[in-house]
Amino acid sequence: MSAVGEVTRAALRARRAELWRLAGWSVAEALPAGLAGLLTAQAVDDGFLAGRPVTGLLWLGLLAAAVLVGAVGTNRAYALLGAVVEPFRDDLLRRVVTGALAGATGGRGDDATVARLTHQVEMVRDTYAGLLMVVRGFLFAAGAAVVGLFSLAAPVALLVTVPVLAGLGLFAAALPAMIARQRQYVLADERLGRVAVTAVAGHRDVTVSGARDRITRWVGGYVDDQARVERRLATMAATRGLTLAVGGWVPVPVVLLATPWLVRQGLGPGAVLGALVYVVRGVQPALHTLVQGVAAGGLRFAVTLDRLLRADVPVRAPAPATARVPRQTAPALSLRGVTFRYGPHADPVLDGLDLDVPAGDHLVIVGASGIGKSTLAALMAGVLSPQAGTVRVGGVPVAGATPAELAGRRVLIPQEAYVFTGTVRENLAYLRPDLPDAGITRAATRLGLTGLLDRLGGYDATLRPADLSAGERQQLALLRAWLSPAPLMILDEATCHLDPATEARLEEAFADRPGTLVVIAHRVSSARRARRVLLLDGRAALLDSHRGLLDRSAAYRELVGYGEADLLRSSPTPGRSAPLPAGYAPRSSP
Repeated sequence: MSAVGEVTRAALRARRAELWRLAGWSVAEALPAGLAGLLTAQAVDDGFLAGRPVTGLLWLGLLAAAVLVGAVGTNRAYALLGAVVEPFRDDLLRRVVTGALAGATGGRGDDATVARLTHQVEMVRDTYAGLLMVVRGFLFAAGAAVVGLFSLAAPVALLVTVPVLAGLGLFAAALPAMIARQRQYVLADERLGRVAVTAVAGHRDVTVSGARDRITRWVGGYVDDQARVERRLATMAATRGLTLAVGGWVPVPVVLLATPWLVRQGLGPGAVLGALVYVVRGVQPALHTLVQGVAAGGLRFAVTLDRLLRADVPVRAPAPATARVPRQTAPALSLRGVTFRYGPHADPVLDGLDLDVPAGDHLVIVGASGIGKSTLAALMAGVLSPQAGTVRVGGVPVAGATPAELAGRRVLIPQEAYVFTGTVRENLAYLRPDLPDAGITRAATRLGLTGLLDRLGGYDATLRPADLSAGERQQLALLRAWLSPAPLMILDEATCHLDPATEARLEEAFADRPGTLVVIAHRVSSARRARRVLLLDGRAALLDSHRGLLDRSAAYRELVGYGEADLLRSSPTPGRSAPLPAGYAPRSSP
């Protein structure tokens, strides 16, 4: 938890000016708590009991004026709260996003990032604000009440202070157990977030494979675990109740039982009443707010922030490439006996697939919707692991490769392109941060995207994902991939939001880029531009050129459309047509 303390202290030091203003208004807010007992005692002893009701009312009028000043202080204190809390929240968001990007570019994605961004950061922000106001309120309100008690009658102050300190000590002793249970809650929340993302992302395959009941039970188990942790956390309310009983309520009977002795010591009835006002209206509410606030919000703040900081990973830039594309002797991509299914009893999406993709090749993968094309792309990139068989990228087994090794050998661009809030330069160059702007400009010119960059405002303009269309996000992601030193590009329907002309221009540019290109086709027209086409039809895989598949496969002719098939068979096939390269070994053909 030392990191939590360091980060919190750093955040407070960074907002010193706002905290001093907050303290000033807190003094004004605590004015009624500091004067309530004294003015009540004066109103009773010097006014009403002395037969001077007007004097008593004047003293109470002063108390009313103090209450008005306190209300203004409360208003200003809450107005200043945002200036202290929101910068802290922004810093946490930057930490989480930076860590997520570092993991993603290193091939180490983490679905729990969703829970951190959408739930845990907001929890830390809210609890940080609550904790700040709770501690501030206790220090100023209880401090004002104690000062007032000593000013009124030192013996009463001593009688009140002892049980209050005892209650605080009991609460402090129970804090370790509270923190442990709160940590269990946060971990359960992250686990549930991971499995929920996994289940939702694979819902189509789950439905097709008939594994809905099994997945429901699997996710339900994590829901039950989180519910059990929350119930154990709720049992700590008994400890809080005992703390409040000792520190907040015991002082009242202590003062009442000591009243005869206090009167014999010369303390008037008004002074005794004022002491009770300090206890009931000052110390007791302040202690109650502190205990409830720390137990409810403080524990969540400490544990959740600790979890966020542990998940935070420093950004490690990929090592700059010494050459645009490393020299390779092994195939760019190799699959041997790859079998993958969603669930142990589900039908396989891929069954015993063998495939070699030589360096420099341009392969397009086609098939009906839901046939497993995106699953194959994820297996190629190492995002998914097969139940059987091996996947090698650049000769390195995906299963044993480090994230840094994989990140240097392949880039996967999914259908929903990722753009984050930041400058255009940060979005484009984070896969290759050493690249100067001139290099980005040359790549944008080659891809025909200079107009897009100009519309966005240049490299220093701030991007906000919600302000971009899906097509603009895809073009930015493709330019980012082009700039990567990785020799293998895997485009998983990465142009589906673009018009056919733009899609053709970008695919042709990537085909000319040094390296290897694998495209999961959104349109069959992509197959006409490829050197080779891999057809998945749910039973087998067939590999050939576009013209070759038209001649050999009825399923491919149906996918392309008979009209286009007849036209293409009677005319030269556009694009490059080379003999089937060695190393391709489909299992069977339809």
